[in-house]
Amino acid sequence: MKKVLTVLLVAFIMIQFFQIDKVNPVTNDGMDFIKIKNTPEPIANIIRNSCYDCHSNETAYPAYSYTQPAGWLLKNHRDEGRKELNFSTFATYDSKRQSHKLGEAAEQVEQKEMPLESYTLGHPDAKLTNEQRQLLADYFRKIQKQIQQANAL
Repeated sequence: MKKVLTVLLVAFIMIQFFQIDKVNPVTNDGMDFIKIKNTPEPIANIIRNSCYDCHSNETAYPAYSYTQPAGWLLKNHRDEGRKELNFSTFATYDSKRQSHKLGEAAEQVEQKEMPLESYTLGHPDAKLTNEQRQLLADYFRKIQKQIQQANAL
């Protein structure tokens, strides 16, 4: 038993040398959802607080991201989140994709699929109240409708 624990401890120490890249891509306000859509500050704060760590190029890395395998899991969540929806590069999406992503975001927020429960466990301040969920979903749908109307012209 002592040998097994020693091997596990050595393995744990060894994996600490394989850190994740914590450098965020450069941001451009001209491409950021909050900026280009002139999002009201109360809603912008909710989006920044509950969405931006995984869905933007402005990830804040907590202390546990320096401990593996937690850092690897965080990197995976961040990479998947940015791939699905990146608010920092929202302006680069064509209007059809913008509309679709906002519809998905509204639905996932309403159905309590976002933010992920695993994220809010470590970031309790990112947990949304029912009122915040409705406010956010309504805002996403409002912007979605504006995009669809602009395309209909």
